[in-house]
Amino acid sequence: MKKFALFIISLIISINCYSQIKFEKGYYINNSNEKINCLIKNTDVKYNPDVFTYKLTENSESKTETIKTVREFGIYDKFKYSRHTVLIDFSKSNIDDLTKSKSPDFKEKEVFLQVLIEGKANLYSYVNSDVSRYFYSTEDKNLEQLVFKEYLNGSRQILENNQFKQQLLMNLKCSSITMGTIKNLDYTKSDLISFFEKYNQCQTGEFTNFENKERKDLFNLNLRLGLNQASLSIEDSNSSYTDVGDLGEQTTFRFSAEAEFIMPFHKNKWAIIIEPTYHYFNAEKDITAYFTTQRVEVDYKSVELPIGIRHYFFLNDNAKIFANASFVIDLFGKSSKVDFENNNDLEIKSNGNFALGIGYKHSDKYSLEFRYHTSRNILSQFTSNWNSSYKSISLILGYTLF
Repeated sequence: MKKFALFIISLIISINCYSQIKFEKGYYINNSNEKINCLIKNTDVKYNPDVFTYKLTENSESKTETIKTVREFGIYDKFKYSRHTVLIDFSKSNIDDLTKSKSPDFKEKEVFLQVLIEGKANLYSYVNSDVSRYFYSTEDKNLEQLVFKEYLNGSRQILENNQFKQQLLMNLKCSSITMGTIKNLDYTKSDLISFFEKYNQCQTGEFTNFENKERKDLFNLNLRLGLNQASLSIEDSNSSYTDVGDLGEQTTFRFSAEAEFIMPFHKNKWAIIIEPTYHYFNAEKDITAYFTTQRVEVDYKSVELPIGIRHYFFLNDNAKIFANASFVIDLFGKSSKVDFENNNDLEIKSNGNFALGIGYKHSDKYSLEFRYHTSRNILSQFTSNWNSSYKSISLILGYTLF
């Protein structure tokens, strides 16, 4: 089992080293207003870029363009960035950086703004390591920042300048937008996208939500059936009569339902997984000590609850490899016990342990995973002479319902 764990770790490292973010169909518009179709490297950057990498064809060399030479670029059906010279407030929201000034401190800067909503009213975003700022424009209104700033009063209480609500109230009027709609807005991407959708629907109903184009299903329910190869040893340092030793290995079935919550960042490569799993281990052995033999039987049934993280490595549109690490909580059954023929029974109560897995998923439906579990002490309530080690590896087939 140790060799299997080393194999998993080395394979994860190898995949991480060789997996690449692919080039996807896109375009850019240069300073001469020429539109060049190309393949753009989709790095799924968290912050607004100043440069991007592209290829003219699959087999051509990669090149780089910068904000100085490009007015607009994007990947079809994914995202779009446009160049603007804006007045932007870089005031930070960390309490140590807050000032007593309510007014924004605007600086002029040339930036690529990410287009979130495009219609009668347009919504843009700019994000760096310190701030998240949103901008808007309409047919009658030049592009400007939606103002939001946190500041301190004389008692060092944190207050908010929510000028963006007044901007929206004055410039984006529509019958379906009320004072209550504006009042309940937060300065967040989701709230502002919802507002601009509502406004554009109220006007012509025609608009493009670039955020929705890239958004994917963020929840999966997976049914999983597999095989466990498990081993158990039980030691009693005080008595040879109950020193069970190695109970051998056995192969059993496992059944589980896995809830997978995809994180909406970094190209949906990260997920939180929760997988209630039914498993069992039954074994028996004759122990001989001082010319006396007794039968010991182990009846171990429980529901494991692995809670962990998963990372995907995309190979192509239909295939991806994943690696996950989980902490396993063992919800042991009340009837689980170690039954000695001539001695008191031992109730099974186990500690948690860790699990490492690596697998392959095809067409977002079918998966195959190898998983290694570290040693688990199933007699955790006995702290003195008793010691046990339950280990297992698993081969798991999965099917995604939705």
